Amino acid sequence: MKGERKENVPDGTPSPRKRRRWLWICAAAIAFLIFLALHDKKQKDLKAEKAAEAPPAAAITVGQSKTGNINIYINALGTVTPIYTVTLFSQITGKVITVHYKEGELVTPGDLLVDIDPEPFQALLTQAEGTLAHDQSVLNQARMDLARYQAAWARNAIAKQQLDDQVEAVRQAEGSVKADEGAVAYDKVQLSYCHIVSPIGGRVGLRLVDPGNTVFSGNSSTLVVITQLQPITVVFNVSEDDLSQIQTQLSAGRTLKVDLFDRANNKQIENGKLTSVDNQIDTTTGTVKFRATFPNNRFSLFPNQFVNARLLVRTLQNATLVPTASVQYNGTNAFVYVVQSNNTVALRQIKVVTGNEKETAVEGLTAGLLLATSGFDRLENGAAVTIRAQAPEQTASSLAPSP
Repeated sequence: MKGERKENVPDGTPSPRKRRRWLWICAAAIAFLIFLALHDKKQKDLKAEKAAEAPPAAAITVGQSKTGNINIYINALGTVTPIYTVTLFSQITGKVITVHYKEGELVTPGDLLVDIDPEPFQALLTQAEGTLAHDQSVLNQARMDLARYQAAWARNAIAKQQLDDQVEAVRQAEGSVKADEGAVAYDKVQLSYCHIVSPIGGRVGLRLVDPGNTVFSGNSSTLVVITQLQPITVVFNVSEDDLSQIQTQLSAGRTLKVDLFDRANNKQIENGKLTSVDNQIDTTTGTVKFRATFPNNRFSLFPNQFVNARLLVRTLQNATLVPTASVQYNGTNAFVYVVQSNNTVALRQIKVVTGNEKETAVEGLTAGLLLATSGFDRLENGAAVTIRAQAPEQTASSLAPSP
């Protein structure tokens, strides 16, 4: 037909148009394969870069949560306070002739400490005893005369007035004797003040008077200070917020134990028991004074020494315990990192009930969980971890089976 274009091609041979179509298809397929290869290579390179940039897994040590008992303590700063401290002064005026005690030695009740010249007081006592003997003789004579007058009056040999006068004479003599006896007793007391003895057992302080010195009655000069050391007490302040739980235990008749630690709170010094509670709250500090008594057998407590007191209020039974090192704080919130089976950690919020330097009782966890106890600067929720080797004793204590 007119206008049609005919291609003259041998039989069985593709036309040029079809050949070009197949060439384009092959080129597109090759380009697509090249694109896939390049894309795959780029993804592998990106993964390699990310792997190179990703930090290595944090190496941590772990402990295990468990069920057990823990003591609830109240910690306070206390001062060692003796039960008795005696300051001795001279009650007479005289010259010191002997000082029997040695500085810092232990004394018992009745031990002689200081001697003051007794001769003036012995002379006064002798004089008073002589006056007493004279007046006693006068009284005896008056009584004998009274007996004679009573017998004579019974026979109407004397007047009644003479008998009555003799009765009063006897009473006067009795009054004189009684006054003399008082003078003798007073002079004996004065003489006893020449020999100053210890009223309590304890330790004497530094020597404050030397032989040859004159001491005066009523003077403020101290002769010796004695402090009782066994037993001894510690006074410490407890917040009024803790008073109710302590009162509950005391009302139930329980004896509360108190442990004492040194000023650095590292070494236990002594243990005793709570003996008394003050009768009012200090409004300036919001605290109550407590007194605990300690035997002080080793003289490890010294008067006015500062110590750390730890009052045992009660024992918490069947609590969930975790290593104290595993507990972290974010402001006022406490949390731990729980190690999961895929070697990552999960952050868990907890509530701390009580604790000590080794274990802490918490709420919000179950027993048998592995908890991170170190490496916290590299931990966050979901971080990969590896558990490094621990010391045998640490492993035994932190991974011990729950009771």
